[in-house]
Amino acid sequence: MSDQKKIEEMSFEEAIRELETVVGQLDRGDVALEDSIKLYERGAALKARCEAKLKEAEEKVAQITLDANGQPTGAKPVEGL
Repeated sequence: MSDQKKIEEMSFEEAIRELETVVGQLDRGDVALEDSIKLYERGAALKARCEAKLKEAEEKVAQITLDANGQPTGAKPVEGL
């Protein structure tokens, strides 16, 4: 797995595509037990990456400020980032 991109460097789209591949491999059931364990662990890490990227996006959207007409005017800083 050393030739695979590091999960923490993946975009949401990259992580979700690989997660779909991992799930497909596990669903087929034709993977050796040791490889299945490694795939499961990678899948869990990919899932966590996707969840983190979604949370990050939600926080950014939540911080968009609107004017009186409902038009975006900018963004206020996200607390804790």
